[in-house]
Amino acid sequence: MRAMILAAGLGKRMQSLTAEIPKPLLEVGDKSLIVHQVERLVAGGVTGIVINHFYLGEKIQDALGDGSQFGIEIVYSKEAIRLDTGGGIIKSLPKLKDDSFIVVNADIWTDFDFSMLRKLDSEEQLAHLVLVENSEHNPLGDFCINENGKVNEGSGENDRRLTFSGISVLSKKLFEGFSIRPLSLVPLLQKAMRNALVSGEVHDGLWFDVGTPERLREVNAFVSRNK
Repeated sequence: MRAMILAAGLGKRMQSLTAEIPKPLLEVGDKSLIVHQVERLVAGGVTGIVINHFYLGEKIQDALGDGSQFGIEIVYSKEAIRLDTGGGIIKSLPKLKDDSFIVVNADIWTDFDFSMLRKLDSEEQLAHLVLVENSEHNPLGDFCINENGKVNEGSGENDRRLTFSGISVLSKKLFEGFSIRPLSLVPLLQKAMRNALVSGEVHDGLWFDVGTPERLREVNAFVSRNK
């Protein structure tokens, strides 16, 4: 199964840290966020990686090259305009090739084992999401998961909401009928959820959303303490 790393964000919340380099190249410990993702995906057995990029994307290509240094093929999807998460995936579908594929955000740091993910049965599943416990910056969470392992938006006060980790397996059928244009992935997932076509699991290991300078310092402090 192939994987896609979403790396086309502007990194505006990182302030001056991303003035000259894209956020995926910011370092945690002794390696960049995106190298961490590539190595985790390779360890998980993926057969190829597609990376989309926009802001300073040539620096990502210079850093990673064709993937031979990691023992895997890496290809790129350069965006002339920002296509958002959904549009970026749609543009990359020909390169992803498989009927279902892993998608992961470039700006997370996690110990998630990607080998646990499986291809989807596209007749009954359009997506599989990895959820995590809510953090301080997202206390209300994003989605719920029921006793049957189906992910939904929740409808009651007592529903236990969790945070979408930025890790998923998606089916090409999720994007049928959509052209290449700026488009968020969220409404496509929400529609699939209403039809009970999204499954999920909860990752209770390490996970950091490295979206701000403060969170970058937090994960670096964690890594330093746990060397």
